[in-house]
Amino acid sequence: MSKYKLYFTLDYEIHGNGDGNPMELMVEPTYRLMNLLEKYHQRLTIMADVAEILRFKRYAEEAGRDDYHVAEIEEQLREAIKRGHDVQLHIHSSYFKAQYKNGAFDQCIEEYNMAALPIERIDEMVGQCISYLENLLRPIKKDYKVWLFRAANWSMMPTENLYRVLVKYGITHDTSVFKGGVQGGNVCYDYREAYDNLFAYPASMKNINERDEKGQLTELPIYTEMRPLWDFISPIRIFRMVRAKFHKHKRVNELKNERVRELTNAASKDDNRHVTIKSFFRLSPMKMDFNQVSARGLRRMMRNVIRRIENEGVSELGSEGVSVVLIGHSKTFVPYNERALTPFLEWLKRLDTPNPLNSQL
Repeated sequence: MSKYKLYFTLDYEIHGNGDGNPMELMVEPTYRLMNLLEKYHQRLTIMADVAEILRFKRYAEEAGRDDYHVAEIEEQLREAIKRGHDVQLHIHSSYFKAQYKNGAFDQCIEEYNMAALPIERIDEMVGQCISYLENLLRPIKKDYKVWLFRAANWSMMPTENLYRVLVKYGITHDTSVFKGGVQGGNVCYDYREAYDNLFAYPASMKNINERDEKGQLTELPIYTEMRPLWDFISPIRIFRMVRAKFHKHKRVNELKNERVRELTNAASKDDNRHVTIKSFFRLSPMKMDFNQVSARGLRRMMRNVIRRIENEGVSELGSEGVSVVLIGHSKTFVPYNERALTPFLEWLKRLDTPNPLNSQL
């Protein structure tokens, strides 16, 4: 019985403001990452933003040309399944009503926070996306199933409507939560009280943070550690911060949903995405992000994972061990990341890690 199983999850998408070429931001970097992981007997879980892909398809139908490379995207997703990787569900709901303007997709910001939408609208979106993936990939793998979900901007709050819909469609696991995270604004969440930063847990339908033994959706948290501000300073993080300034989306002028206003007001006070004076005096969550954390940092985090499993994880071990969720983004997986990730993969190989093929738990 292995002690842990690694999930290299990749959010597969263009820039958040609807700008960018999918060949450069999705297809090309994802092939590089798959090739790299295969060399070390690891596998990738592509969290495909299906709402984006469906909007690209509609653009192609309306324009009569495939400027957004839907053919290449679909071929890559099929190829990933053929090669033993996995493809699961990520949804930026604002793309369903996005308008194409000035060479970019102007998103419907009123639908940006999927978790806050009426349950009927969430149902429509999730059903359409699952149908697309399963129709695309079952000809390659007969038993292919969508079983894992990640919310846009990690927001599973408010929880209940989205939770109900995911369970209805047979999704058994979510991987949106990262303990310590808090955000206000267009989407909002507060994961400071999440049940755990490592171990999976049956989540409550009322609050994704809480463990509920009767819960029908299991949370696979993105692994995080609480760190001081100076631990976040690195060339790649600075590069990403500067780059993100050019890809911001517009904000909602009025938040009509009472629960969303409540969450936003609470989260905005301690939003740890932004550097403020408070940032120098508090710890913030560092995700196990292979786009941003160096090989040395990833090794340090993995040593902490192994140490915790050995010390307290015996009761949490299943047949495949503890699930350790890493995260990255196709749009920012630049060649630098490939060079930085390689030493970590070599180190993992020396640990004689069992082959963590991504399959349904």
